[in-house]
Amino acid sequence: MNFSRRGFLRSASVLAALTMTELQAIAAKHHIKSDGKTIEPDDEAYWKTVRQLFPLTKDWTYLNNGTFGPSPYPVIDAMRTSQMDADMYGNYGGYDNTPPKIAKFVGADHDEIALTHNVTEGINIACWGVPLKKGDEVIVTTHEHVGNALPWMNRQKVHGIVIKKYTPASTAHETLNRISSLINSNTRVIATPHLPCTQGQVLPVKEICQLAKDKGLYSLIDGAHGAGMMHLDLHDMGCDTYASCCHKWMLGPKGTGFLYVRKEFQDTLQAFYSGGGTDDGKWDLMTDPVTTKGYAPSAHRYFGGTQANGLFAAVNAAIDFIETIGQANIHNRIKYLGKYTQDRLLEFGDKVELLTPTEERSRCAVNGFRIKGVDYSKFYNTCAENKIRIRMVPENGINCLRVSTHIYNNTGEVDKLMDMVKKEV
Repeated sequence: MNFSRRGFLRSASVLAALTMTELQAIAAKHHIKSDGKTIEPDDEAYWKTVRQLFPLTKDWTYLNNGTFGPSPYPVIDAMRTSQMDADMYGNYGGYDNTPPKIAKFVGADHDEIALTHNVTEGINIACWGVPLKKGDEVIVTTHEHVGNALPWMNRQKVHGIVIKKYTPASTAHETLNRISSLINSNTRVIATPHLPCTQGQVLPVKEICQLAKDKGLYSLIDGAHGAGMMHLDLHDMGCDTYASCCHKWMLGPKGTGFLYVRKEFQDTLQAFYSGGGTDDGKWDLMTDPVTTKGYAPSAHRYFGGTQANGLFAAVNAAIDFIETIGQANIHNRIKYLGKYTQDRLLEFGDKVELLTPTEERSRCAVNGFRIKGVDYSKFYNTCAENKIRIRMVPENGINCLRVSTHIYNNTGEVDKLMDMVKKEV
C-alpha cells in the first residue's frame, strides 16, 4: 500500500477531478453558468451528474440526510489535503478564515460566528450563557431533538427555570399564535428549532424572533436543519443566537458546526468556556492577584484552543461546493424532492398519516409520516433489510418515520420507499 501523500490522496483527487469535469460539462451543455444559477429542479441529467460527486454506495438507498449528509469528493479531498499538510509540515491554524466564510454564507458578520463541533455544543453555549434565574420561563416545542431538550431540562434541574411547551400547528400563523399564548410576565426565552428533527416542518422563525423582540424576550434558535437547506440571512431573521452544524445540509465533515451570536447580544450572553483566543490577550498570571481584562470583542469569546485543520478546511470546501451549484438551486431541488415525497405519501389516502404540513412555507426537504396499523420500528427494520435507510422518530412518543432527501437523491429512490409502503397498506 502506498502511504505517500500523493498515493494517499490519489483516489479521492482523481474522482473529484473527473466528476467535477462532468459537472462542468453538463452545465455547459445546458448553457448553465458554472455557479448554477439557472439549474432547474427537475433537470435529472444535471442532478444525476451531481450524484457522481458523492461516494455513496449504490447498494443502499440513502434517504436520511436529516441525520447527516454524505460529503462530496471535493470536501473529502480538502480535508485529507489539509490534514496531510499539517502532518507533513507542521502547519498550524488555518481555521481562522472559516468564521468569515460561514458568516458570508449565512448572512452574518465575521465576528458573530463561533466555531463548534456540533449543534448541541452551540445550544449549550447559548442555554447556559443566557441570564436566567429561578422561575424564569423558556418556551420550546414538543418536537425537540435531545440536543435542544436536555440542555434546557438540565438548566431546569440546576437553576430552577420553568419549561413551557407548544406543539407546532399545521400553519405558520397558528404556530405563532400557540407560542404567543404561552408568553407571560415570567417568560424570558423562546428556544425553538428552525425545523424540528421529527417531521421537518419549517417554522416561522423570522416572525418568532420578531415576537420575541416585541415582548423583550431572547430568541435562541436550533438551526440544525437550516444551513445548507435554504438561504439564510440571520441579520434579517433577527435571532439572538442560531446554532447549526456543517455535517447535515451543508454536506461538510462530521464534527463541525457553528454558533451565531448577534453582535449586540455578546455582552449579554456570558462566556463560560475559556482558552486561547477567548479573551482580549491581556491576561497576566504574574500579577497578584492575577489579572484578566475583557473577552475577545467577537464570538471568538465562546470557543478557544486548537481546532482541526482538516475539518475546517473541508467546511470551507463544502461552502464552495454549494456555491458552485448555487444555494437557490439546491434549495429548489430538495424542496422539489420533498414535495414529490409528500405527493406520493398522500396517494395512499387515510392509510398513511402525513405529519408534515403541506402549506408551501411550512415544508421543504423532510417529511414525517405514519403507516396506520403498522409499527413504525418494524417498518424501519424492514426498510433496513431492503437496504433503504430512513429514520425512525421515537422522540417524545411521536413514533413516526422520517424521510429526508438532498441533491444526490432522485425520484426513483423515493419510489423505492413508496413500494415498501405499498406492501404494508
